[in-house]
Amino acid sequence: MITLHHLNNSRSQRILWLLEELGINYQIALYERDKQTLLAPPSLKAIHPLGKAPVVVDGEQPALAESGLIIEYLNEVKGDNRFMPQDAEARWQAKYWLHYAEGSLMPYLLLTLVFNKIKTSPMPFFVKPIAKGIANKVMASFVQPNLDTHLDYIERHLGKNSWFAGEELSIADFQMIFPLEAALSRAISAESHPNIAAYVKKVQARDAYKRALEQGGPYDYA
Repeated sequence: MITLHHLNNSRSQRILWLLEELGINYQIALYERDKQTLLAPPSLKAIHPLGKAPVVVDGEQPALAESGLIIEYLNEVKGDNRFMPQDAEARWQAKYWLHYAEGSLMPYLLLTLVFNKIKTSPMPFFVKPIAKGIANKVMASFVQPNLDTHLDYIERHLGKNSWFAGEELSIADFQMIFPLEAALSRAISAESHPNIAAYVKKVQARDAYKRALEQGGPYDYA
């Protein structure tokens, strides 16, 4: 039996979606973020030393971490490669977007979250203007331009493709949905990036995605 160690409002929601699409038996070990720090609870470190979600345990095998690896494992070992395209070009596209999500896109979304949090965090009144000024400068000169480049790139890609690897759902889509949901939540709008918005809406309308939400509990990005 597969166990998904699932943290609310986290990347593990996309693993729930994949499990539901594959239709395989699994169970959930649910963890809640600390309401003050928003960090995962220390109990997750008993499952994997980094204490992050998602983590998947399959029988006696060592715990698997990292969404990309988990997606590949579940698709190959439990899903008979159902979501790996047969066409060679589409297959490489699927692998590219699988790595791109965390390697290229998520760092800028994370930096956006961090610097926006700096601007609103409690601090002495005489420090606040300095901290806010630094945050605004870094966002304007580095983070936002790079984030815009990436999201415009994705917008153009989705204007030409139904799914990330072409015309069929693939491993890439399970990986890419989380950063795009996060982007729509705090970086872009449906008006500015209609193709991304339509893509996210299409994913969230799938029956398996809806079942994953029921299994995983509250998820702010949906």
